[in-house]
Parts: sequence; structure tokens; C-alpha cells
Amino acid sequence: MVRNRTVWAAAALITATLGVAAVPAQAAPAAAPQATAACPTGWGSLDKTYTTSSTEPVRNVRTGRHDCYDRMVIDIPGAGSEDLGYSVRYVDRIHQDGSGQYIPVAGGAILEVRVHAPSYDPETGQPAYPARAGQPLPGVNITGYSTFRDTRFVGSFEGDTQIGLGVRARLPFRVLRLAEHLVIDVAHTWGTTR
Repeated sequence: MVRNRTVWAAAALITATLGVAAVPAQAAPAAAPQATAACPTGWGSLDKTYTTSSTEPVRNVRTGRHDCYDRMVIDIPGAGSEDLGYSVRYVDRIHQDGSGQYIPVAGGAILEVRVHAPSYDPETGQPAYPARAGQPLPGVNITGYSTFRDTRFVGSFEGDTQIGLGVRARLPFRVLRLAEHLVIDVAHTWGTTR
């Protein structure tokens, strides 16, 4: 009798094991798709201006790449955010103030960046920013940028500094006034994700 129970117990254990092995394992739940970084929208591509001016001169221009946009920063040490006037707009061509000389800028579209601050010391007339009209911005390398294609110093005349920024296409942009810095961000796309 004990032997029959042992055989039956062994048979039941084998059947149970085979039954579990025959049931397909459930697939692990699929990982949730990773969220794509949301890029800002609503900047638009129309002209942006703020009317005021600074006697503090432009000292430097630099650029940087971000997930959703390319950035240009114009450094004006000593200027408060309320002192930073500007006009940034898309143009077909850029002409230097004063002379009217055409300055070619490469790209699918051109932003004229006008800062209401000189690039020279107003008291001495000496250059504060070592740029030359018609030449790329000194120290700025935009190789590999998603949006920026060209940078050109246009000139500085009667307290305004002009810069040509060539971009891939007419894309949305914004302008930020921070203490001592004017920031221009140009989006990589018109969409809401990168």
C-alpha cells in the first residue's frame, strides 16, 4: 500500500511539473516608451524688439548647442537687463549701417541681430570686440550645429552693433535679456518634439 501511494505521489508530481512546463511563460510587460523631450513652441518667427540702449560695449559673442535650439549669447558686461535693447528679425539681405555695404551671410534664412550697444568704447572709440566687418565672428565655431549655418559681423555704427546669423531655414526664435547678456535661441524645428 505504501508503495502504491509512493508511485501515485511520484506520478502526480511529474504530471504537475509537466503541466507547468507546458504552459507558456507570459512575456514581461513591454517597457514604456521613453518620453521625447518636449521642445518649446510659440516663439514664432516675427520681428522681436525692445527699445532702449546701453553705453556699455559688446565685449564678446559666443554660441552653444542645446537639445531643442542653437543659442547665441552677446556679452555686454556692466549692462543691466533693462538696458539691453535689440531688434532681431528675418531679412533677405543685410546691409551695413552707415555705408550701406552688402554683407553676404550663408544659410537658408538670415537673422539680422541688432544690439543697441556699441562694439567700441564710446569714450575712446577703441574696439571693445575684435571683429571685422564682413568676417565670421571671432572665436565662434558653429560646425555641427543643427540650426546655425553662418555668423558675420556686420558693423557698429552710432551705438548699434549689427550681426548676421545664417540659419538652416526660417525657424522660430526667442530673445532673452539677462543682466550683461543678450540671448538669441533659434529652434531646430517648428514641431513640439525634437
